[in-house]
Amino acid sequence: MIDREKGYMTTGLANTTLDVLNPSRSVIIDMIMVQFIASFITMLLLLVFKGDDMGSQSASYLLIGLFASLIMVTGIFSRITK
Repeated sequence: MIDREKGYMTTGLANTTLDVLNPSRSVIIDMIMVQFIASFITMLLLLVFKGDDMGSQSASYLLIGLFASLIMVTGIFSRITK
């Protein structure tokens, strides 16, 4: 039998560690897309439920943010589908 060193890492653990710490590009793009979708939903819910209490300037900023996040999600989705 071969004696293994005390600090030796098995191949399965090494591969799992590499998969977690070095994700493929599509995973990173998906994570970014999820963040933009979450910001879109958050701003939309703020406008729906707190729109009456906001001033026009705050509502305008939320609409601009809503539009920008929708454009970003559309751009990312179009790159994923290619």
